[in-house]
Amino acid sequence: MEYKEYSTRALIRRFLPYFKPYRGTLCMDLCCAALTTVCEIVLPLIIRQITNTALVDVALLTTRMVLGLALVYFGLRVLDALANFYMADMGHVMGARIETDMRRDAYAHLQLLSNTYFNNTKVGQIMGRITNDLFDVTEFAHHCPEEFFIAAIKIVISFVILAQICLPLTLMIFVFVPLMTLVCHIINKKVRRTFGAQRHQIGELNARIEDSLLGQKVVKAFTNEALESKKFEQGNQEFLRVKQHSYMLMGIFSTSTRVFDGLMYLTIILGGGFFLMDGRILPGDMVAYVMYVSTLIATIRRIIEFAEQFQRGITGIERFMQIMDADIEIFDEPDAQELVKPKGEIVFRNVSFEYPDDHNKVFANLNLEIHAGEKLAIVGPSGGGKTTLCNLIPRFYDVSCGEITLDGKNIKKLTLRSLRQSIGVVQQEVYLFSGTVYDNIAYGKPGASREEVMEAARRAGADEFIRHLKDQYDTYVGERGVKLSGGQKQRISIARVFLKNPPILILDEATSALDNESEYAVAKSLNELAKGRTTLTIAHRLSSIRNSDRILVLTEEGIVEEGNHEKLMALEGMYYHFYTMANEMK
Repeated sequence: MEYKEYSTRALIRRFLPYFKPYRGTLCMDLCCAALTTVCEIVLPLIIRQITNTALVDVALLTTRMVLGLALVYFGLRVLDALANFYMADMGHVMGARIETDMRRDAYAHLQLLSNTYFNNTKVGQIMGRITNDLFDVTEFAHHCPEEFFIAAIKIVISFVILAQICLPLTLMIFVFVPLMTLVCHIINKKVRRTFGAQRHQIGELNARIEDSLLGQKVVKAFTNEALESKKFEQGNQEFLRVKQHSYMLMGIFSTSTRVFDGLMYLTIILGGGFFLMDGRILPGDMVAYVMYVSTLIATIRRIIEFAEQFQRGITGIERFMQIMDADIEIFDEPDAQELVKPKGEIVFRNVSFEYPDDHNKVFANLNLEIHAGEKLAIVGPSGGGKTTLCNLIPRFYDVSCGEITLDGKNIKKLTLRSLRQSIGVVQQEVYLFSGTVYDNIAYGKPGASREEVMEAARRAGADEFIRHLKDQYDTYVGERGVKLSGGQKQRISIARVFLKNPPILILDEATSALDNESEYAVAKSLNELAKGRTTLTIAHRLSSIRNSDRILVLTEEGIVEEGNHEKLMALEGMYYHFYTMANEMK
């Protein structure tokens, strides 16, 4: 999936609002940063005062003067220690809170994105963007304003004091500052691109690891451990290559700054030496001058060293913004209304649909009426649009043309929450969350009592096997329910829908992956679940839909046959062909 690129200025402008809730902490942090610079700025002045006084007349250097200056400096160091503690503590806490706020916003935005986004984005990449990428934001949020604020104070004050000591020498030294800034800017642009590639590659590596570990049974079944190791090693080596390139750029960056450091000190040796010979600088002034220039160079070097952290933070912010700017394709209209006590009458009017990412057209001008309480079955060849049709009702995707109404209201004019609360979905591929049996059933109705959960399990035919589990309802099901059989997982998912108690039910090949015994038990549960509800069933095993009120045969050309089992068998068309072929295969 392609993402937008941003300028550094745009990213900082988008990032600044995250400081707003913590502006008090930020102001205090900057005040403390200013206090920590005072010691460094004052120390050369104290040394200058002592040196020049001693050179004029050592008798003028009294105990009272030395102790007074020492006491002033001691007081400043105490303030420096307290200020530094605040910066290290509350400054980092502020950064961590901003990181937390950003992660919360990213997660909330991800909840609003459509299936199209997740179909085209690897989970490992998403995980990297909302975890690892935001780790560096903590340091960025804390150190970025702090470092630049300290640097600005030191550079301005150093220039003013150095200019008073010797303006020509100061101008000679400060000529190197814009040159150094220009070189750093050029290298930084390359470093940022490299960090972006590095983050992308670690996301790819995470996705590869996740894919391999989740499919470890398939890997072992086909004895493809060596193949998976080879794929992993390719990604691992690519990550190493990107990282090596970033270290090369950082080496160039560091070397260039050291060259400029050397040139600035060389200027002091030559210029300062000649000015001392001419008597234009006193020895004490020269000592203070060297100390201030050292402070200046240390400040510039610190900013330059911070540039790596800065670029890491900016890269993390950019990847965060790329999530935040991903289009929300499915959303509530401004005039959307709550769906109250739906009956379950669904109508498709001239509905056309194509997937927004690849523009693969599924069907065009489809018209269909589903009556309230009707049991409708949908059959047809793979790729005919059966699952897509059902996915349009809860608005997992939006129609390209036409409209779908529920009880006479366009579903786009209903709030997503109330629409989806009215629909229960049981899929072939059951997803159970890591937790207990109880947690997974209760997911259908947060806040439900234990009695309600157990009643839903009984109605789904799940209570009996649950009571034979080691910890019954408190049994841990494992990641994705790996500790349970397919039939057990399916009955838990049905219990979850029983607890939700929706008026509309979608059964998407809910029994096609089960063995005969499990299929019988699950089918019995589904029949119980379907009572009194508008039910859409997608099925490959046609024996399970014989008693449906109506059966549709859906192909790429649309609905080609429609009627109950007896009517369609009498037509001896596509449904008849499917049904007789299924019987021959038994």
